[in-house]
Amino acid sequence: MIRIHFGITILFALAAVQLQAADRPNILFIMSDDHTTQALGCYGSRLAQLNPTPNIDRLAREGMLFENAFCTNSICTPSRACILTGQYNHVNGVYDLGGKIEAARQYLPLEMGKAGYQTAMIGKWHLKEEPGAFDYYCVLPGQGSYFNPVFRIPGEKKWPNNTIQFKGMHSSDAITDVTLKWLKEERDETKPFFLMHHYKAPHDFFEYAPRYEQYLADVEIPEPASLWSQPQFGSIATLGADKELTPYIGTSIGRRNLRRNYVDHYKVSSDLNDDEAKRAAYNIYLKHYLRCVKGVDDNLARLFGHLEETGQLDNTVIIYTGDQGFMLGEHDYMDKRWMYEESQHMPFLVRYPKSIKAGSRSNAIVENVDYGPTMLDFAGIDTPDVMQGRSFKTVCETGKEPGDWKQEAYYRYWMHMAHHDNPGHMGIRTKEHKLIFYYGCDYQGENRTPPGWELYDLRNDPTEVINQYDNPQYADTVTDLKQRLATLRARTGDNGKDYPKAEAIIQEFWDYDEADRAKAVAMSHDFLKSKSK
Repeated sequence: MIRIHFGITILFALAAVQLQAADRPNILFIMSDDHTTQALGCYGSRLAQLNPTPNIDRLAREGMLFENAFCTNSICTPSRACILTGQYNHVNGVYDLGGKIEAARQYLPLEMGKAGYQTAMIGKWHLKEEPGAFDYYCVLPGQGSYFNPVFRIPGEKKWPNNTIQFKGMHSSDAITDVTLKWLKEERDETKPFFLMHHYKAPHDFFEYAPRYEQYLADVEIPEPASLWSQPQFGSIATLGADKELTPYIGTSIGRRNLRRNYVDHYKVSSDLNDDEAKRAAYNIYLKHYLRCVKGVDDNLARLFGHLEETGQLDNTVIIYTGDQGFMLGEHDYMDKRWMYEESQHMPFLVRYPKSIKAGSRSNAIVENVDYGPTMLDFAGIDTPDVMQGRSFKTVCETGKEPGDWKQEAYYRYWMHMAHHDNPGHMGIRTKEHKLIFYYGCDYQGENRTPPGWELYDLRNDPTEVINQYDNPQYADTVTDLKQRLATLRARTGDNGKDYPKAEAIIQEFWDYDEADRAKAVAMSHDFLKSKSK
């Protein structure tokens, strides 16, 4: 008798969960790889005049645009881990591209599933372990291929050995086809869905579908001023003493970086002078990038069209973002990784007409660790204690920050001098200022580059070309931000215990007195000598 009553209780509980879930909105989380705010029309950048994203811009017109959304680490795998776990990278353990999150720690889909949502992950995954917390998945292996993409799927064999291939297709088209097929054929109509729809594009090396070959072909792409001139930008950490390390730190558009630059990559004619070659490489780079963006935007027109035709559009919380920002020639840089605005800043648009006002904007500071809690909140689910992020659903719905809302974002890039020659660094970003500390070493305190600090006044210098760290007028600002950075590190759990040798260097150069500066100059000279051998 007890067993019967217990069984009935379970059935009633399951029925209650299903009934409650049926009244909740669908959640569609769309993320492109390396799609930066400069390449979205709705953010009003120099590229907006090209109208690169008319379909994505619809979300801004009909929903809310966030002006201050930031990643905590501008690199693919760590950013995805933050979103999935709601934790900073020094807590979830995904510091770099080698990171992984096993099914038991895929907290976002786990919580959605427990609340009665049907869950799916489609497209770029990049977290190595099986997306086992999802009801369904179809994901690219690692970075995946732009053409003839192979996908890993559930099946009889052990992960990752069940695969399908889309021959003759571009990945953006294939990912959209898979999602549409899932929505049309795999959906359990008794449940709302939680769908993570992730594009590989526009990640390098920007292999666009052939149908876009003529897109922007005859257009001269608008250039950032900092591609050419920024005499007060940077520090000894990014330039070297007397700018001696400019050929070695930060991969470039022009010929500046000797190891990796787009003049060489795109085989620009050696007959051109440096400025001519840089301009040619910049235009090739941007056109390839924007053609990939065009493919994403056109495919989203198909996805939005299906939701509209089936009457699901207005009952779906639609979020669009990139896994981080991207440098499109600003400061003569390519790729991401930097804490500079174009790299740290993420696009974030959310549409849900039942509670979000059309055409609204917010300058509240939000981080990618907050995305998971916010989606859970829209689904009526409490944020689990394991997540460090906090829901900003009320900001979406009212346009106002709660009185105790965060006023700073934390950033830390760990992959010192890997791939794109970016030094290890950390920093704090407020609505008015950005303080960056380049501590200049790897996890074990080795492969040293000169430490240095940079301060940017975002009110008067939004493109970050004037480092104010040594300006006496900003001395109090530096002192305040250093203290806030230390507090922020403690609050988020970045206590240095994971890599104590790197932490010792951070503490050594924190004050940055004259002795520290002299050491930095010597390190710059030593690094130059190592490159000259």
